[in-house]
Amino acid sequence: MTTIETKSRIALVLTLTATAGLQRAAYAESNAGQVEAVTSAPPPSARVPASDPALRYSLPWQLRPVTIGNLARVDSVAAVFNDGQGNLDEAVATVVTASYQVNGNWAPMIRLGFVGNDAPGEATDGSSFANPLVGATYAHALGGYRLALFGAMTLPVGTGGGDAPNIRAAKTNAASSTARPADDAMFAVNYTTAIAGADFAYVNHGLTAQAEATLLQFVRIRGENGIGATDFFRAEAAMGLHLGYFIGSHFSLSSDLHYRRWLSHPTTLSAATGARVALSDGDMASTTVAVGPRFHFRVGKQGWIRPGISFVRGFDARGFGAPLLTGQATGVQVDVPVVF
Repeated sequence: MTTIETKSRIALVLTLTATAGLQRAAYAESNAGQVEAVTSAPPPSARVPASDPALRYSLPWQLRPVTIGNLARVDSVAAVFNDGQGNLDEAVATVVTASYQVNGNWAPMIRLGFVGNDAPGEATDGSSFANPLVGATYAHALGGYRLALFGAMTLPVGTGGGDAPNIRAAKTNAASSTARPADDAMFAVNYTTAIAGADFAYVNHGLTAQAEATLLQFVRIRGENGIGATDFFRAEAAMGLHLGYFIGSHFSLSSDLHYRRWLSHPTTLSAATGARVALSDGDMASTTVAVGPRFHFRVGKQGWIRPGISFVRGFDARGFGAPLLTGQATGVQVDVPVVF
């Protein structure tokens, strides 16, 4: 082998060795850069899941909730008012509500009413089982805004109805409609009532602002010759507003306004004369205000109990200048909803 060939081979080996070394260095530098990028990156911050606005939603006293879920709720109103003769009447109306969330948007529900009345004179004291109400709520959330659509119907099986009703139960139903005007469809035991409504609310930063609108169509099923309402059809509209605010995580203050008005002009059958009597203009509408605190406690991992108490005041045609006791109710509402 000549000297030139030997030098050429040595040069080739050195070139290949240098090339391999450069490749290894480049690879090591690349890996080091990646490791440095990973190790020098700031550690991920511990993320705390944002609280669901539904957990800081203020439940109304007289309006429907815009949230859905598995719910058991006992809501009782003890109210006093003057009857048609100016005598003091006392009524306690309790409504039990249950709902079940079948998916993210729908929840069927049922409401049952149990009422008692301490009327002037022992002969008119009584108790009654109201018409059950069955329905469903569709709820949709968009950021801090919530929409709920509601449809329901009452089942005309309540006591105190028919052509020969139990007088005590019938008078109790009338008193309960005064004590809880927002649920008067349940106390119209001779009617089946179709109810359609919508609620829209802003729920954010601990504040709830909600508006509600409802239409009710009453259709008489029984009691054509009984005392009380005689219309085959009657229609009613109701509107409501609710404002609530959380002070901390476990306490909120809220108030709502409920207004209802007959769209038809109802008539009743007088027990004294047997004649049909049209409802007076002053009784065509009613306004009720409720205000009070509510507490919020977690039960288990997902459940909440939200007990509250409110002062309820009804106003007649004289408005805020009316005496404390009028033909509309003044009372206390105790509400215990459990969400799970």
